[in-house]
Amino acid sequence: MTIQRNPLRIVAGNPPAQMIQKEEIPVLRLYWRMIVRRRFVIGGTVLVALLLGLLVTLLMTPQYTATTTIEIARESNKITDIQGVERESNTADQEFYQTQYGLLKSRALAERVAGELRIIDDPTFFSRFGYKSKRPEFAQVNGVYPASGRAERQRAAGEILLKHLSLSPTRMSRLVDISFTGANAEFSQRVANSWASNFIQQTLARRYQATSYARSFLETRLSQLKAKLEQSERNLVRYASNQRIINLSAEDASGRHSERSINADDLVALNGALAQATADRIQLQARYEQALKGGTNEEALQNLAINGLREKRAELSANYQKLMVQFEPAYPAARAIAAQIKQLDESITREEGRVAGAAATSYHAALDREQALRNRVKELENGILDLRRRSIQYNIYKRDVDTNRQLYDGLLQRYKEIGVAGGVGVNNISVVDTADIPEKPSSPRLFLNLLVAALGGLVMAGAIAFALEQTDEAISDPSEAESALGIPLLGVVPKLTEGEPKEALLDRKSTMVDAYLSVHTNLAFTTDHGVPRTLAVTSTRPGEGKSTTSLSLAMMLSRAGKRVVLIDGDMRSPSVHQLAGLQLDPGLSNFLAGSDNIDTLISSVPGLGIDVMSAGPLPPNAAELLTGERLTKMLDLLLQRYDHLVIDSPPVMGLADAPLIAARAEGAVYVVESHGIRASQVRTALARLANANVHMLGSVLTKFETTRAQAGFGYDYGYDYGHKDN
Repeated sequence: MTIQRNPLRIVAGNPPAQMIQKEEIPVLRLYWRMIVRRRFVIGGTVLVALLLGLLVTLLMTPQYTATTTIEIARESNKITDIQGVERESNTADQEFYQTQYGLLKSRALAERVAGELRIIDDPTFFSRFGYKSKRPEFAQVNGVYPASGRAERQRAAGEILLKHLSLSPTRMSRLVDISFTGANAEFSQRVANSWASNFIQQTLARRYQATSYARSFLETRLSQLKAKLEQSERNLVRYASNQRIINLSAEDASGRHSERSINADDLVALNGALAQATADRIQLQARYEQALKGGTNEEALQNLAINGLREKRAELSANYQKLMVQFEPAYPAARAIAAQIKQLDESITREEGRVAGAAATSYHAALDREQALRNRVKELENGILDLRRRSIQYNIYKRDVDTNRQLYDGLLQRYKEIGVAGGVGVNNISVVDTADIPEKPSSPRLFLNLLVAALGGLVMAGAIAFALEQTDEAISDPSEAESALGIPLLGVVPKLTEGEPKEALLDRKSTMVDAYLSVHTNLAFTTDHGVPRTLAVTSTRPGEGKSTTSLSLAMMLSRAGKRVVLIDGDMRSPSVHQLAGLQLDPGLSNFLAGSDNIDTLISSVPGLGIDVMSAGPLPPNAAELLTGERLTKMLDLLLQRYDHLVIDSPPVMGLADAPLIAARAEGAVYVVESHGIRASQVRTALARLANANVHMLGSVLTKFETTRAQAGFGYDYGYDYGHKDN
């Protein structure tokens, strides 16, 4: 950030000409100049702040801080595998820890600690922390608080504890430091430890309250569901009894329980028996039909008796054939064997007939049994179809019973789980380090307090300096003269640190002579014929260096080989005669009053090289003398003798003399005291001169101090005479 400043202008007439160049000034340099100018204000403010910091530190009551460290785990350890009521959040969720910090600073916890420490009815506790109240709850009767105001005192005690409590979570960890600061070290330790233990108890109580509410809610719902289940079971039993529906409990392959009716079980059994009877009938029918066709029956082939007879006949037949080889059929032995064979054939025929009769009997019995089973199955099928029609409403009642039972069993199980989880009492908060009694006070800290006081003093000093800079309308820099006044700057005259102005002007190597030589040089460019012949010098108020400037300009013109007369136009408070070492009388007022002998009014000052006209006797009203034509006449007479007339005019503000004199001069030089006059006053005075049609040649900034300049342009004339190293 930079600002613009204007170098010295070379002007020709009024208004001022264009600026030759603009130079940027760093803002840091501006601030540094402000610090240098206001160094006494800044230093004094910082010193006062340090003294106040020291005084406050010495008057402060020592405070002791006790700290308890706790660990807040994200999740509590699982003792049972039962889910609690509270929702489990993500471990990365920072809301959990912010909630815990808020609970640690809660009013309820503070009041709980106050109640445990029994400080509610302790007047020394409230006086120790400077708590005063005019409420009746704090009105002591014989040094004791009334019992009716315990609630209000507990609230007040909790607020006091909260004001002196601080939390310090450790970054990237689950540790939290609970610190309490008080005037009593032992009390601070008790509060810090009590705060941690009560926080743990409060957390457990809050969890129990959460499960307690859930248990109460589940108890109500269980009671309602139990009544609803009983009613639905009564409806089911009543309907089954009226409709004669008898079902038996059964379990399928997956282990699920279901109900089956007796008719269904009978139908399944009879269907199996019917299938078996049909198979038996088909088998017996085949045997029977084979027997009817005269074929050998399979059963006859498998009959042991028939097979024995056939084996015996075969044996006798073999013997008979052997006999027939040797004997005739009439042979007695042969006839006996033939008779036996005949008897065996008759026996075999009888047995086969019996077997065939048994097959017919078995076939007809199987046919009758099959038909009977088929009829029974038909009856059961009709009964089951009728049962299904009657079981529609039964199933509705049964589903209602099953639904109510499932709800009841689920809530009952949840009720048992909450009862177990709520009674375990596992906490996720533990104390890592308990607080010890502080051995030394934590405050006040002298160095820290002084540092804070110094910083505060610097801030306040900066604010004061900045405010002074903003409210200071004094012209402290040459760059401000042109922009603030609107007229060219002819030169800058440094402030004398020692000696008199006259002595400095007589020393041609002095900085003041160099400054006024610069003014004289710039005046040579204000008109086309050089330095104006008639030159009025004025200012806003007395004491700005107007008379010194008038004398200096006259001396510079004289040293340039010009004939110069210095006229003291300030007939109210003259000072030129003192600078020149002359008598006040006679002078200007004599000529204005009617004296035409001008030679008697002018005195030569050989030491200064100029002629001087004093102000003369102080008139009763100087403005009346200046309004006539005598002043113009005098100036014309003097211009015939001298090359230049320099008039030391009165100040502008409050007087009419300066505009009257400056209006008759060829131009006016305005003297402005650096760091001493407000710019608004100067602009007002210039406006008065402008209304009088005064030709302003420029301004001269007097009593300039480089150390108080805002931008610092190097008007310190550091290049001086007598230096060996150039």
